[in-house]
Amino acid sequence: MTVACAPGKIILVGEHAVVYGRPAVAVPVSQVRAEATVEDAEEGQGVIIAAADLGLTLSLMQREPDRAPHPLEVTVTGVLEHLGLSTEENLTITVKSTVPIARGLGSGAAVSTAVTRAVAQHFSVELTSEEVSGLVYEVERLHHGTPSGIDNTVIAYERPVYFIRGERLETFQVGRALSLVIGDTGVSSPTREVVGAVRQAWQRARERYEDLFDRVGAIAVDVRQAMESGDLGTVGLMMDENHRLLQEMDVSSPLLDSLVDVAKRRGALGAKLSGAGRGGNMIALVSAETRDGVQRALASAGAQCVIHTEVLPETGPTLCLASSSAPAKTDDGMI
Repeated sequence: MTVACAPGKIILVGEHAVVYGRPAVAVPVSQVRAEATVEDAEEGQGVIIAAADLGLTLSLMQREPDRAPHPLEVTVTGVLEHLGLSTEENLTITVKSTVPIARGLGSGAAVSTAVTRAVAQHFSVELTSEEVSGLVYEVERLHHGTPSGIDNTVIAYERPVYFIRGERLETFQVGRALSLVIGDTGVSSPTREVVGAVRQAWQRARERYEDLFDRVGAIAVDVRQAMESGDLGTVGLMMDENHRLLQEMDVSSPLLDSLVDVAKRRGALGAKLSGAGRGGNMIALVSAETRDGVQRALASAGAQCVIHTEVLPETGPTLCLASSSAPAKTDDGMI
């Protein structure tokens, strides 16, 4: 039996603009994880994928020809072919995840990363983070149509990532730990639809949106520098400005704006929506003194779930040490 895990992710700054060639910064969220287990199966079974969280049991051998392949099937097929193996291997792959779906936390990429690593490791192959990221990106195209590439990248590397689509990817270390509170609106954020709406708006008013994207890109540059130097005050101010620009792009929502305002009033250094918007999550940068108050305030203001996570100076892919179906928790639990 082989087990592999992958974290969630959150975009700190740069969403939407990253699709148009501007930089973005994303960080891993290790308090939520996807887990994949691979076991040898009896001869003739083929590959069975069981995802109880989704109520799915899939068989590569028995897939109906006229049914579009599920992303999990694409993930397994892709890694087996990459390894030079047959898709008729006899395997049982069990998948579970505590990464909320359609909330901007990279649930699809986390599951694909865990499955990709688990299958490769089962055949005694250690894929590089670059290889894993590339394989998962192909699956992301099914989820999001025109993905930025940031989800698969930050999750595969499990480090803060400075990313420019089609140009370069740079992982980096923070000079000082970032303490983030993530508030879930409880409203699904369909990435494909929101990205498509922004594209339509850009096509109608290119000059205005190019200016917005430029300003968001400049924020990402400043935030990376501030993170590396440990200047959390600047990171917070830039998060606030990024949220205002996302509001101008019409991707926020009354609930997101309300949660951002609540976090700021309770002392957050900065707060903004994260991900596609119109639902999903917001994030707040907090200090040790304000963390608990911000968490309680967000829960009272309507957040369905509140997670605390830390981005530490030394990060990287971690081992999945234990198998558990219980939700991942922070040191003081999940609100």
